[in-house]
Amino acid sequence: MQKILIILGLVVLFVGLLYPYIKRIGLGQLPGDLIIKLGNSTIFFPIVTCIIVSVILTIIFNLFK
Repeated sequence: MQKILIILGLVVLFVGLLYPYIKRIGLGQLPGDLIIKLGNSTIFFPIVTCIIVSVILTIIFNLFK
C-alpha cells in the first residue's frame, strides 16, 4: 500500500511539473470537453481528456505490471 501511495505522489508531482507543456499541446481543450458559462462562473468538465489520460495510464501501468 505504501509503494502505491509513493508512486501516486510521484505521478502527481510529474504531471504538475509538466502541466505547462501539457497545456501547450491542447490537452484539456479537446472536442468533447464541456465548458458551461453561467454569468460570472464557469464550469469545466474535461470528459474526453480524462478518458485519454486514463487510457494512457492504464497502458503505462500494465507495462510495469
